[in-house]
Amino acid sequence: MDFSVPDETTMLVDAIGRFMDEHVYPLEREPEEPLQVGGPAYPERVRAVQAVAKELGYWAFHLPAEAGGAGLPFMDYVFVNEVLGRSAYGPSCVGSQAPDSGNAEILWKWGTPEQQERWLRPLVAGEVRSCFSMTEPEVAGSDPRLLRGTARRDGDGWVVDKHAWFSSGAHGASFAIVMARTDPDADPYRRQSMFVVPLDAPGVTVQRGIPVMGDTSNHHAEILYDGVRVPDDHRLGPEGGGFLVAQDRLGPGRIHHCMRWLGQAQRAFELMCERAAVREAFGSTLGRKGNVADWIAEARADIQAARMLTLHAAWRIDREGPGAAREEISIIKFFGARVLNDVVDKAIQVYGAAGVTEDLPLSRMYRDARMARIYDGPDEVHKMVVARRALAAYQGRHDPPQG
Repeated sequence: MDFSVPDETTMLVDAIGRFMDEHVYPLEREPEEPLQVGGPAYPERVRAVQAVAKELGYWAFHLPAEAGGAGLPFMDYVFVNEVLGRSAYGPSCVGSQAPDSGNAEILWKWGTPEQQERWLRPLVAGEVRSCFSMTEPEVAGSDPRLLRGTARRDGDGWVVDKHAWFSSGAHGASFAIVMARTDPDADPYRRQSMFVVPLDAPGVTVQRGIPVMGDTSNHHAEILYDGVRVPDDHRLGPEGGGFLVAQDRLGPGRIHHCMRWLGQAQRAFELMCERAAVREAFGSTLGRKGNVADWIAEARADIQAARMLTLHAAWRIDREGPGAAREEISIIKFFGARVLNDVVDKAIQVYGAAGVTEDLPLSRMYRDARMARIYDGPDEVHKMVVARRALAAYQGRHDPPQG
């Protein structure tokens, strides 16, 4: 097995690193500008960096060239996205941020030419934002079969009724992709369909951005779709194909998160080492203390393990497609989230009180890391998927022990 990285990939990663140093990290030192419903898709300072990224060709790495992206293979995107993920601003500065990246991917795969012209083209260009409305507060988000939101036929269109929350990015978004039940009597996996719903349509109310761990500017929105009428040409994919479309969206989206977590974990690791190498207490630097040295060694091993698992999943996707890599994606989803949580937690501990201030990026990293164990499927669901597949190979192989 060849672990070498192609020269062109190394050159691109180095260039992205310089772009981050010059344009992206400085954004972290400025006050965050909360987006408003119906307001601009991006703050002006982010728009300025996006213009630089487009000029350099650093745009929409997750999409093929014919869809308006850079067309990177997943293997190369692991290295690029790790660097972008070092800052919360990185992905949005190059048009690869969630949930827009996943929405663009399903519009590219499932959208009609008219849908792609109306919604995909401006989304990829960074002219508009979007959100994804699947999760509902009344039912477990980990089991989408329980979703209650409906879309019923009415003439040549549909009427959507749904109470959604954690529709991230809705503030400043132009449209949502909404999952709603269209046939309550069908097979549980054929009951749902996807719809593109403009957020300025009558009956759509973005009720609030849900505060998360004290962060009031994150805009994980609660949205009410109350009798919202949409034409039939707003349905995305086949009727009853909501689960299929969702899997095409969530699978690649999960590995994108895992790539970015590598960057977050690596940055936290570097901050931890910088502190441990110079901070003195009780006669030596913190790095000389046995427990801190253990944290550093374990973090280095865990990050590299997560990186190798992510690269393997990307390799499988490049060769066989996302469907063939579902187990690999589930593995990195819960393993990568655990590594990120552990590394950021230890980095904060090494900094002590300074680690929980907003003077360092660790506080925001810690908040985001804890959420990583929940969104796009909680750890427990992904572990269940992996365990179920592992056990399937042993079913009926041996007789049960005699007692």
